[in-house]
Amino acid sequence: SGGCGVAGGRMTDTRRRVKVYTLNEDRQWDDRGTGHVSSCYVERLKGMSLLVRAESDGSLLLESKINPNTAYQKQQDTLIVWSEAENYDLALSFQEKAGCDEIWEKICQVQGKDPSVDITQDLVDESEEERFDDMSSPGLELPSCELSRLEEIAELVASSLPSPLRREKLALALENEGYIKKLLEIFHVCEDLENIEGLHHLYEIIKGIFLLNRTALFEVMFSEECIMDVIGCLEYDPSLSQSRKHREFLTKTAKFKEVIPISDPELKQKIHQTYRVQYIQDMVLPTPSVFEENMLSTLHSFIFFNKVEIVGMLQEDEKFLTDLFAQLTDEATDEEKRQELVNFLKEFCAFSQTLQPQNRDAFFKTLSNMGILPALEVILGMDDAQVRSAATDIFSYLVEYNPSMVREFVMQEAQQNDDDILLINLIIEHMICDTDPELGGAVLLMGLLRTLVDPENMLATANKTEKTEFLGFFYKHCMHVLTAPLLANTTEDKPSKDDFQTAQLLALILELLTFCVEHHTYHIKNYIINKDILRRVLVLMASKHAFLALCALRFKRKIIGLKDEFYNRYIMKSFLFEPVVKAFLNNGSRYNLMNSAIIEMFEFIRVEDIKSLTAHVIENYWKALEDVDYVQTFKGLKLRFEQQRERQDNPKLDSMRSILRNHRYRRDARTLEDEEEMWFNTDEDDMEDGEAVVPPSDKPKNDEDIMDPISKFMERKKLKESEEKEVLLKTNLSGRQSPSFKLSFSSGTKSNLTSQSSASNLPGSPGSPGSPGSPGSPGSVSKSTSQMAAITTKGGLVGLVDYPDDDEEDDEDEDKEETLPLSKKAKLESS
Repeated sequence: SGGCGVAGGRMTDTRRRVKVYTLNEDRQWDDRGTGHVSSCYVERLKGMSLLVRAESDGSLLLESKINPNTAYQKQQDTLIVWSEAENYDLALSFQEKAGCDEIWEKICQVQGKDPSVDITQDLVDESEEERFDDMSSPGLELPSCELSRLEEIAELVASSLPSPLRREKLALALENEGYIKKLLEIFHVCEDLENIEGLHHLYEIIKGIFLLNRTALFEVMFSEECIMDVIGCLEYDPSLSQSRKHREFLTKTAKFKEVIPISDPELKQKIHQTYRVQYIQDMVLPTPSVFEENMLSTLHSFIFFNKVEIVGMLQEDEKFLTDLFAQLTDEATDEEKRQELVNFLKEFCAFSQTLQPQNRDAFFKTLSNMGILPALEVILGMDDAQVRSAATDIFSYLVEYNPSMVREFVMQEAQQNDDDILLINLIIEHMICDTDPELGGAVLLMGLLRTLVDPENMLATANKTEKTEFLGFFYKHCMHVLTAPLLANTTEDKPSKDDFQTAQLLALILELLTFCVEHHTYHIKNYIINKDILRRVLVLMASKHAFLALCALRFKRKIIGLKDEFYNRYIMKSFLFEPVVKAFLNNGSRYNLMNSAIIEMFEFIRVEDIKSLTAHVIENYWKALEDVDYVQTFKGLKLRFEQQRERQDNPKLDSMRSILRNHRYRRDARTLEDEEEMWFNTDEDDMEDGEAVVPPSDKPKNDEDIMDPISKFMERKKLKESEEKEVLLKTNLSGRQSPSFKLSFSSGTKSNLTSQSSASNLPGSPGSPGSPGSPGSPGSVSKSTSQMAAITTKGGLVGLVDYPDDDEEDDEDEDKEETLPLSKKAKLESS
């Protein structure tokens, strides 16, 4: 063959990569190998040909002349199928549509056809003519329907399937001669005689008739008198060693329950028929191969139109629906009956998915007028889990169909009912109480809640907007139910329950809250700030489940991403970078998602130049982060911070602000109790008793310590006093909480921040010079934690104790530590 290249000579070109298939005797496609296809003139064949060379060794997998009269068919954008000779069918399956189109154009060019066609010839080609001696003969002659001729009939059906013309003739012959009923009579004979060979032929024949894809044949096969026999024939699949008991299942196991009597016999018959045909499609017929799936399209449509008819007939039967809803909500209805009613309604809604949009509108309007939402509310409040689960599915159809209808109902009922029986709150409770270990139900419900609170699908009418109304309602009546598990689990410094299922549930709740931050502006902002939600969420960064810790981080990242100063002030006032820095340092040098996500958050603050947060982070956490040099993020933040300060007009005023944020007072060692007392009761700028001795060696070289503006200090003092009371209420028997973690820095090692679990693994390294790790937060008071600091330079240790009620220590260590003076404690740590 001359000048034959593969798409510019590149054997690796995926566009021309194909699999070659041939059709075997059993009408199955065999894979003959993968290679690259090209088209060129082949001297020996005297014509343009298709060549496929094997990917593995370049050998020729296919050499086929493009015959001017062969019918080539293009299917599903990446398949070209044709008959090479009688009973020898070939197919090329392309990796890419573009390659298929190129070869298709070549074939069409040779045959002089427009490439927009899907088949290049009318289906009477040479091989067809050879197959039929006399094309003018009106149809196909079927062998007489006898037991002895079953094999012949099976062969005829199999050989007719590949050719559209023969399929047509076979179908007409089967329709005209009442042939299917005769075949089913033979089926009974074969079963009586236990003639397995005959039954295997009948399986092939009936399966072949399905693949003819003709509605007229289906109407015969699915008629009341024939359908069970058709299913019977399909029990004898020759490829299975044992026949399947489909009829037994349909007659004995599958019981048709009329939950509400159906008076119309035609409707009843339709329902039976649809169930059985659906069963054939789903359970009986083998999954069609890629080349056959179009051959069952008529079966799909048969089921589809049946369902449309059933829904229409039921909808018009008003008595039926009225009875249904009355019994559903009647307390006297027994549980089994209610389960059947709910399952029926669920199936009814599932059928409605097949309707055209205008019919579906009418369907849901009917249900709505019948009172489906109040009915669901009653059912969701019941004890039976199966009933509730079906009700949830029905609710999902309604929400997906028309969220506004659901919102309107919920807001109306809120005027009469308590919060705890509101439909949305019932849904939230089912989500929270999902018992499935994988939380399948909860995931579905979370999706529905998201749809309901998504402003994108809310309507705005002339006089009111759904968004303002509904979100106002949701935050007032429902949000507390949604966040309850989160708040209940984050009262301490780490999640109180941290099993997988709880973590998954909290992750779902966080996902929804993150969605709200993005879409709900001021509603969620007020909620987060008033309820101190972000601080509680960040407790989850201590979870042992990385996915949950990352969800908590993502929530904070979304808030920072809004660059809203209200949020920023709240974050700074409550020192909400602390849990993030703690998680970052606990993560150590591991390069994982947590590490990257935290760095990305700080990088965002740097790139977007969020001045308030930059200053806050550097002033409070620089010591903890200055050693991180594998990324430039923190050094970059420090640079931003310094530039920011230089830019400020009045350097004196500016340095006022920097009071002790950079350097806390270091006190002489005393017992923790005294230390804490002094922390609460002493004004930072009023240390008459001269306790605040800053050892000269630690004095910063080029920065002065300047007093905090008094107004800020007073505010902080008030907070401390109120928090002190809270802390006292929470303390354990020894009268105070134990410190949770220390930041300690040694000159040679990376800073580490670790939770104390026992005295033996307290962080601290002998001879670590430097200053405390969180140098700038004299007032890091968050809503339910008070701040205390105990710092000592004895033994070279500088440690900072933070957040007294972050209580992670074992009880027995607690008392031992409580009573040690700080100096001893420092020695104990560094020994």
